[in-house]
Amino acid sequence: MREIIANTEYPGFLLKCQEELQLDSGKKIKNFQIAYQTYGSLNAQKNNAILVCHALTGDQFPAEENPITKKNGWWELMIGPDKPIDTNKYFVICSNVLGGCVGTTGPNDINPDTSKIYGLDFPTITIRDMVKVQKILVDELGISKLLSVAGGSMGAMQVLQWAATYPESVRSIMSIAGSLKHSAQNIAFDEAGRQSIMLDPNWQNGRYLESNEKPENGLSVARMIAHITYLSEKAFQNKFGRNLQEKNDLSFGFGIDFQVESYLRYQGRSFVDRFDANSYLYMTRAMDYFDVKDEIIANKKTIIDNSIRFLVLSFTSDWLFPTKESREIVSLLNSIGSNVSFAEVVSDRGHDSFLLDEPQFFKVAQGFLKGIK
Repeated sequence: MREIIANTEYPGFLLKCQEELQLDSGKKIKNFQIAYQTYGSLNAQKNNAILVCHALTGDQFPAEENPITKKNGWWELMIGPDKPIDTNKYFVICSNVLGGCVGTTGPNDINPDTSKIYGLDFPTITIRDMVKVQKILVDELGISKLLSVAGGSMGAMQVLQWAATYPESVRSIMSIAGSLKHSAQNIAFDEAGRQSIMLDPNWQNGRYLESNEKPENGLSVARMIAHITYLSEKAFQNKFGRNLQEKNDLSFGFGIDFQVESYLRYQGRSFVDRFDANSYLYMTRAMDYFDVKDEIIANKKTIIDNSIRFLVLSFTSDWLFPTKESREIVSLLNSIGSNVSFAEVVSDRGHDSFLLDEPQFFKVAQGFLKGIK
């Protein structure tokens, strides 16, 4: 049984599913739920829906004030009336991913088999598992074919997984700052972040919620490590250089001397207030496992038969998901005969460019959507 209800914890909706979800790992989750938000209106033909997929630390609030941080939505520059994803025209859906911590079932929820918090008893998940849950939501909303699926970073992984697994259910794809698979370098960064969490004494082998002592230091360091990869060298230099933090001379100690140190510590501290440490472990591992190339090749006939249009976008200064990885996506899609467009946006702001005010990016995305019939 499935039921859509109002979300009493966060704005938006919950799809409650009284069923078993089969995962790639071979394990199952019972009685899961999906937290989601919508913007705009679904038309009578139900053919104007766009699914937006969030990145690692995102949530289902891309275009409104975040109820936890009270900050603007993470894609509010992209989604809204008269914006590139125009809510005067499109019905936008965004759900918190499986394994997340903002309403969708994840490791900090109650395991129905034990009546205790899952913790590390939560099964390991994949990007394909996340997309399977999104497909359940889209089906429940009565949408047989999405106008587009769009996302950046981990969101771009979900986007490509949609094309590979459910090509009959999408008309177009926008893969932004993504790749066909997680690189060895990115797996290494993820592992450093996970180790910082698991080596925090308050992590308690994932049972920290039972004692209400969160591994805040470990999660904060994990965020600091990751945040370094989201910006470019030039962005760091332009923003901070070697400027000192509220002092005229070096302290000759290990406190905060430089502005960039203060910035990273702030990013780490603020992150622990809105994100769950175990979710961070599970979601980074899902990214590590992502490798969609063979599935796209295996399903190439269905992809071609459904005439999916692809837009692949990269940014010149993104070293986390560099342009060469987007070109690999384009090359693969060209090799199977699909309709693919590619744009490399000039930006000196690194991987986070897709979240920032980049007019060239907005123009390309908006033009692509206008061309989808």
